[in-house]
Amino acid sequence: MTLAKPAFPAPDHDHGRCTADALAHAEAVCRQRAQKFTPIRRQVLEALLSSHRPLGAYEVIDELAKSMARPAPITVYRALDFLMANGLVHRIESRNAYLACAAHDHDATSAVAFLICERCGLVGEIPSASFAKDLNAAARSSGFAPKLSVVEITGVCTHCQKAA
Repeated sequence: MTLAKPAFPAPDHDHGRCTADALAHAEAVCRQRAQKFTPIRRQVLEALLSSHRPLGAYEVIDELAKSMARPAPITVYRALDFLMANGLVHRIESRNAYLACAAHDHDATSAVAFLICERCGLVGEIPSASFAKDLNAAARSSGFAPKLSVVEITGVCTHCQKAA
């Protein structure tokens, strides 16, 4: 299986372009769904897009506080809930943190796998439909009704392997 794009961005990638593409995608999703992409939702997404590392809610607040009055935690959590519900942000359970969605070609119920680098902290996102299909089938055969499949895999990204 070959991926359409690498799971991890190159260290010298055009991050401004990466961020602009993600924001344009978010605007399009909200427009298609007749949802409001409010300034605070945009700012929370921009904070998450500031790097390819997951951020906890309070780290998002700290990032926002650099350019605006410190928002209340409930405000940030509500924005995160909205962004997650619209498939624009994922929650990395093992880190209790949030990550802007890197793959724009899956819906909110699609299974994804996160590749978490133990050295640099970057998180890559890859499709895992075939794996999830088998996993969900096994769950159903046990009488379980699965809803969401998220797989988190830790290891070392290719950039850190090359640097070692």
